[in-house]
Amino acid sequence: MLDWAPVLLGWLLFILLSPGLLFRLPGKTRHVEFGSFTTNGTAILVHTIIFFVVFTILVLAVDIHIFTGSKSRS
Repeated sequence: MLDWAPVLLGWLLFILLSPGLLFRLPGKTRHVEFGSFTTNGTAILVHTIIFFVVFTILVLAVDIHIFTGSKSRS
């Protein structure tokens, strides 16, 4: 059986935490900007740290698993 949780969670978090897509932290004129579709180096660094922390908590601490395939009946 294959564990797809890290792959799917990584893909989902990558899409949701892309700087400027839903929000940008820090923003250019405010601390948080929503739907700006722009980014900068600081925002990329902050979103990378947020991604790493959330991904690590979900995969290691919460221990989420998504299994596919079937066991062989030997």
